[in-house]
Amino acid sequence: MLGCNVKLIVLGTVCLLTHTSPFNTSSMVMGVEAVQDPPQKKENNELVRVQKCCERHELMVDSRCVHGNETDTGVWSPLFTDEDGQSNVQIPGFNLIIGIPQCPRQLWSIYHYSDSHDRLVLLPSGILRHYVTHPEGVEITQDNDLLQQHQNEDGDTQWHYDYKQGTYCLDKVVLTHGELEAQTAIVCVPEIDFNKSDFTDYLMRRIVNPVGHGLAIICYLIIAVIYFVMPQLKDLVGNILTSISLCLITSQAADLVSIFTEFTSHVSFLVADIVMYVSLMAAFFWLNSLGYYIWKTFRSRNVFLRVTDGRKYCYYSCYAWGVTFTMASIALFAHFMLDTNNLKSTTPSTQKTIGWLGKAVFFTPVAFTVLVNIFFYLTTGQVINQMSTYGRIHHKMKYSFELFVKLFLVMAIAWLFLLLSWLHYPVVVYCHIVVNALLALIFLYICILGQQQVMFLLRQACCCFQPSEPVDTAEWGEEMSSMNTAIF
Repeated sequence: MLGCNVKLIVLGTVCLLTHTSPFNTSSMVMGVEAVQDPPQKKENNELVRVQKCCERHELMVDSRCVHGNETDTGVWSPLFTDEDGQSNVQIPGFNLIIGIPQCPRQLWSIYHYSDSHDRLVLLPSGILRHYVTHPEGVEITQDNDLLQQHQNEDGDTQWHYDYKQGTYCLDKVVLTHGELEAQTAIVCVPEIDFNKSDFTDYLMRRIVNPVGHGLAIICYLIIAVIYFVMPQLKDLVGNILTSISLCLITSQAADLVSIFTEFTSHVSFLVADIVMYVSLMAAFFWLNSLGYYIWKTFRSRNVFLRVTDGRKYCYYSCYAWGVTFTMASIALFAHFMLDTNNLKSTTPSTQKTIGWLGKAVFFTPVAFTVLVNIFFYLTTGQVINQMSTYGRIHHKMKYSFELFVKLFLVMAIAWLFLLLSWLHYPVVVYCHIVVNALLALIFLYICILGQQQVMFLLRQACCCFQPSEPVDTAEWGEEMSSMNTAIF
């Protein structure tokens, strides 16, 4: 038949694109529409196939398809470019396939606009070529098994990945919040050939790293439960240790999300990064509160202050969380408003982590607390060395001071390795993965296994491994000696 031949093949459950997000692949209409017939008679399967996300008369506004008459811009039409960069290449004919590709893995959105980091080129063969033009060489070298090299006319090396037919769809998008028109592609995330990947890198990042995070979460959870459940340990120091453990649990859980990169979107990465940095910063402010409490106790002439532990904990909570959320707000403002990498990006950016400016604002307060904790360590240690006799409360606080110093060293080392892991050197990243799990075990030993009084309470509560001889509690101080009578 001459003229325009329209065919629609329903391959899924029929739904209206105007009421369905293009990311929902379970209810998308898939069809083939012959847009242009060749001059000579050819079968449709010989024509170039191009997949369009929305219907022929529709385009995308933010994340949904709308009719072209509802916007001030025209609908999308294919523009073919050859491998040498010559645009508007004429081909005999093409078929439009309507709908989102059916992917076995996740879908990913790519935006091509003026000054964007990504460039989309539709080749005459129907292959979508994605040029990665951002200058960060680390990410490119890590994806070397997927990306291919291409030299342009100027002799510059460009990296690209080709999406075959059926693994992408193209369309025009209008972003209302940025008042920007762009070309968007929804693609299937490429599957990495395991035979080409580095086995050591895969083993450390995808097996050892999740196991290490799970082990760390278990260790911190044990500490939090014991110090929260045991009544004799629920003093100010115990409550602060519980708060630190909960913050570290949240940080480890959020960091665990970023390990499995193919199962979520860049928005999830960004939220996970924010949660991880906020909880980690809160843990350091809680540790700083513990150091201040011990320092103030040794500096005070009257240790029997008429302030209950509950009220002190409320004061320290206001300090730790107040400063944490204040600095987190400043860091997020710096990331979204002041970061030079985001000034040109008015789209849902493909950037999946907090930028360098946001990280700097997040970790500058942590560095400040490290310096303050060093001051607490030096001055408190000097006061303890000058004391010839110890009161019972000072005797107890001496053990709390030793606990504070050990925790400070562990958390400072973990923070240092986290900073070094941002260099993206594989050896440094592997060290960070191993150290993260080892320090969690050391944290558990310092707070539980290495504390004689805590182990005694656990044996007593579990009615097992009771000592044959009475445990000498003189060194614990008056409060530790009266644990059995719940006078604390």
